Amino acid sequence: MPMFLRKKLHTLLLFIMGVVVRFSAPMRHTAFAGSGSSRQLCEHIIHTGAKKVLVVTDKPLRDLGVVDKAIVALLAADVDIAYYDGVLPDPTFDQVAAGAAVARSHGSEVVLAIGGGSSMDAAKIIAAAANSTASPADWVGIGKIKHTVLKLYAIPTTSGTGSEATMGAVISDSVTHEKSIIMGETLLPTAVALDADLIVGLPPHITAATGMDALTHGIEAYIGVWDRGTRREDARLAIKLIFEHLPVACRDGSNLDARSAMTMAAYYAGLAINQVNVGNVHAIAHQLGGKYGIPHGLANSLVLPHILEFCREEAQQPLAELAVLVGVGSESEDPAALAHKFIQAVKDLRTEVGIPNQMDVIKREDFEAICQLAIKEGGGYPVPRLLDRENVMLILNKIAK
Repeated sequence: MPMFLRKKLHTLLLFIMGVVVRFSAPMRHTAFAGSGSSRQLCEHIIHTGAKKVLVVTDKPLRDLGVVDKAIVALLAADVDIAYYDGVLPDPTFDQVAAGAAVARSHGSEVVLAIGGGSSMDAAKIIAAAANSTASPADWVGIGKIKHTVLKLYAIPTTSGTGSEATMGAVISDSVTHEKSIIMGETLLPTAVALDADLIVGLPPHITAATGMDALTHGIEAYIGVWDRGTRREDARLAIKLIFEHLPVACRDGSNLDARSAMTMAAYYAGLAINQVNVGNVHAIAHQLGGKYGIPHGLANSLVLPHILEFCREEAQQPLAELAVLVGVGSESEDPAALAHKFIQAVKDLRTEVGIPNQMDVIKREDFEAICQLAIKEGGGYPVPRLLDRENVMLILNKIAK
């Protein structure tokens, strides 16, 4: 399809999205924050009168005792708890089906997600699938879940995906490994706990990758062309906190101030993308994760600087503003120079926290398929510049060893 026609269709899509959200009902969302906030959330669940809670998580977190630490208030109360700990990185529809089966057998009234983005995304669709005979694959897209889902709560144990603050979930096909996005107002957790006490043991490499994931969310929300709600304010808060605190959290995982700042950064970034969605970085990174199993934050980190270069002219002003925000330039400087400085600052931060700029698992024989899927996905985002084959190929060549 010619680029001029793609641009017209993209403009029409953004207009339709704007009309849809304008007439959507407001969403209720509560966040408990700070040390011990996981206990507050669990006490809140108890106060609602829930008696049967399904905890959705992964096995390593259960084995490490993180789950028990997070739900100590539930364990001490008269609550019947069931567990689904079969979530793996890049959760699949098969995992969702298994979790939903546990929920039905248990008679769960509430779903509590504990973990990173994979656990939270899986929990969202499990909550929807538990009381529906429809196939979750039929919900791919926006607003296709029409029935009432189980009440959903979340306790993130990484500071990256922001899934605790969004109404979307990414689920993979177990055969093709293609990632699908399911979005709907009922998938936004009713309440969340941002408890840094649960994150102090996160290894440096995971801290770095998840932190860069949150940075990607903040930047994509800020430079996107769809201006809605508080996305600018939320994105700015997230980006500033990450530049200030991610290196510290990577160097000293026990630094509770840095950990707390990163939990808030990921949350603010999640709030931002929940209002305006993500962008071209994700369009490519999703394919890398689906094809090679590259962790999402790491995939975003590989792609982020190259996409910023790709849309530097179209997003010059917001990029210049971000340069001033993170202290690598002043307002008196030329916006073009400031945009360059911010992109370099992103590269420097990535290097400082130990993330590579290339990976040898990315194969050139897969470029064409990755390219086609990325262009298709990117066309649904409010990006300042649409992807094209030539530039996606250039980016893939730069990140593959």
